[in-house]
Amino acid sequence: MKTFTIDTDNNITAYTSREAAGNDAGERFSSEEELATAAAEWPGTRLIEIWNSLPGVQPVRKFTSRKVAVRRIWAAIQNLEATAGEPTRTPAAQARGKGNKAARADLAAKSHSGTKTEQVIALLKQPSGATLKQIMATTSWQAHSVRGFISGQLAKKMGLRVKSFERNGERVYAIR
Repeated sequence: MKTFTIDTDNNITAYTSREAAGNDAGERFSSEEELATAAAEWPGTRLIEIWNSLPGVQPVRKFTSRKVAVRRIWAAIQNLEATAGEPTRTPAAQARGKGNKAARADLAAKSHSGTKTEQVIALLKQPSGATLKQIMATTSWQAHSVRGFISGQLAKKMGLRVKSFERNGERVYAIR
């Protein structure tokens, strides 16, 4: 039965049997249930890092539940070829905090020419920024939609640093 180990750097190693795994450092598991037991103590971010480090998977930001994460990871590692001699390893997960800039750049690159996202970014990059009313007029959105878009899409998903301040009694946003 194929056995896997996972070390503290999230390297998953496949072996042909428990005996072949020997004294390999890390947690050992041979079934989805054993993986679930091991993962019960892990933070959710570790499950995401493990998933995103697996070859050929679509990266995710979160899972709907720990059970879903374990099931998907288990299914994905079944493709790892185990050998008696040299173990098959997944690439180590990126160090925490690294790779986020690349992901943000990908999100920014995916925005299409002339989209409302680009229009809002262009407004916010002006030296004087843009008022809430200017953004509302450009996008035809209501105030709460503009604020949610700036907070969720621009700041959180795209990682842009958006400053908010008041000028002459009006709310102004700017990308610095």
